[in-house]
Amino acid sequence: MLEAKNPQKTDLENLGEFGLIDHLTKDLPQSQASTKCGIGDDAAVLDHKDLQTVLTTDMLVEGVHFDLAYMPLQHLGYKAVVVNLSDVYAMNATATQITISLAISNRFSLEALEAFYAGVRHAATTYGVDVVGGDTTSSTKGMIISITALGTAPAKDLCYRSGAKENDLLVVSGDLGGAYMGLQVLEREKAVYAVNPQSQPDLEPYHYIVQRQLKPEARKDIPELLAALKVKPTAMIDISDGLSSEILHLCKASGLGCDLYEDKIPLDPTVISSCEEFNLDSTTVALSGGEDYELLFTIAQSDFDKIKGNPNLTVIGHMTQASAGAHLVTRANTKIALQAQGWNAFEDKK
Repeated sequence: MLEAKNPQKTDLENLGEFGLIDHLTKDLPQSQASTKCGIGDDAAVLDHKDLQTVLTTDMLVEGVHFDLAYMPLQHLGYKAVVVNLSDVYAMNATATQITISLAISNRFSLEALEAFYAGVRHAATTYGVDVVGGDTTSSTKGMIISITALGTAPAKDLCYRSGAKENDLLVVSGDLGGAYMGLQVLEREKAVYAVNPQSQPDLEPYHYIVQRQLKPEARKDIPELLAALKVKPTAMIDISDGLSSEILHLCKASGLGCDLYEDKIPLDPTVISSCEEFNLDSTTVALSGGEDYELLFTIAQSDFDKIKGNPNLTVIGHMTQASAGAHLVTRANTKIALQAQGWNAFEDKK
């Protein structure tokens, strides 16, 4: 619906598996000194010397995690890389390499995969990571993407979910709810297109939130900012499943409770206006929407002055005793127990 139509289509069988791999990976950059051997051998060889290695993997399935009716393939390639790098940055580590595996049906042409890999290449260049391996195979239905990301950090710098302490401040980067509201706009336009294929969507008023959904960014800058401010997070997680779910993950891992203040949750004006348009509660969207890929972390109260007034960071609550539980403190100063209502990959979507 929203993607450009390319009249030229080359069947993948004309290249074969190895020819396809060579074609798609020939221009991928390599910039990491730790990459000793990348694509082209039986396995990649990495030398991280005295650093700890961080490893994470995510799978994206067509029809479950993305809809090609409105997701351009170049954006999909970019987003597939970014969502994995976000997990590395959530460990307070530096992303260094990725591997990428694809299962694709015969409806995808060479040009379609070139567009996808253009997004992968752009993300790899933007974030300074090397693509060092992967696999490509056929699928009986749609597209399946699996990306593994690697990173490094000195052991003393690594940040786990389990390190928060009672009375630590709860801090979030950026603003929340944009990706979810962008999805609502795209789904609405898809429904309009199904009724009237001649319709031309006007997405300009929703540019920010649509971009947050189609082409999110990982917060590589936040660990760098915290290091410059001489602030070491005590616990950290990225926001992929919604603020409420991620807070509960931190509470469980650290054995603590939390008070989250509704009036402190950062919301972009476009999110607020689109919530009004769709008759949705903006707080609920921020708590349960997901796919924001901001970083949520805790810091010692003694570090508050170091981050105070920084436009990239907002203090939204504090950690409490486990017995106190995890609560949203509303604008009316009442407490509501937080519930994990974010993304469920196993939910029946019928």
